[in-house]
Amino acid sequence: MKTRMLGKGGLSVSAIGLGCMGMSDFYGPREESQSLGTLNHALDVGVNFWDTADMYGLGGNERLLGKVLAKRRDEVVLATKFGVVRNAEGEFTGLDGRPEYVRKACEASLRRLGTDHIDLYYQHRMDPDVPIEETVGAMARLVEEGKVRHLGLCEITADELRRAAAVHPITALQYEYSLWTREVEGDILDACRELGIGLVAYSPMGRGFLTGKIKSRNDLSPDDWRLENPRFSEANLARNLKLVETVEAVARDKGCTPAQLALAWLLAQGGDVVPIPGTRRAERLDENAAAVDVGLSAEDLRRIDAALPPGTASGERY
Repeated sequence: MKTRMLGKGGLSVSAIGLGCMGMSDFYGPREESQSLGTLNHALDVGVNFWDTADMYGLGGNERLLGKVLAKRRDEVVLATKFGVVRNAEGEFTGLDGRPEYVRKACEASLRRLGTDHIDLYYQHRMDPDVPIEETVGAMARLVEEGKVRHLGLCEITADELRRAAAVHPITALQYEYSLWTREVEGDILDACRELGIGLVAYSPMGRGFLTGKIKSRNDLSPDDWRLENPRFSEANLARNLKLVETVEAVARDKGCTPAQLALAWLLAQGGDVVPIPGTRRAERLDENAAAVDVGLSAEDLRRIDAALPPGTASGERY
């Protein structure tokens, strides 16, 4: 596995990370033993950049990772998030960026993860009622205390990113980025590069759609949240399938899978971009990891951009 550097602070991570959310939430049935096997396999093949959050599985995802961290903590570059609040029934109740909440959330995550530090700590979503300077100031105090090594933010504007970076160095911005979601390009990505901030791309395969394995809504389990996502509605799904046909065609020409092509395209957007595809299966993890060996020429990139320009997907992303 190749590595990439996030930010200016020396955080080296695997060029392909692992989004762990689906092991505990949102994407249908799951089996803990399978997820634990995949987590251990990820480390065996060098996929060491793991992404979780305190609200995934109401803390259950952090506890799951903690079972592997108990024996292999030094092998993992661990990222988790705070700020999206859910109640005991799993309902979303709001956002919280108050300094006192930042500390409370961090200490709770450390307990669930069974570790004394978090390598990359994100604010999951900005609290509109709390200036970002106050939230990042509280996060910076966690760095001073050694509980957190690096700071990250998610889904904020270029101006908000600059304001945050004026308080403390920001190592990474996490944003949805893929062949069918390219809103980060332009002002936000420019600000990241201006400030020396890495971009962590979540949902890099379009929530699984760009793999070509989802042909109809019947391919999703009844409790899969994508059934409520606008891009997976009956009408939009039919239109979006035409985008996947292009991905599949280019992938055939390159001798790779559509998933690998989607990841290789992201890797080609710059050495500061790190995708974090999610999976529960070791064989899919191997497929994703192999994307680092898929080389795309300038002509390949022009062909892909011509077929899937920004804004081409049908439906809002949420």
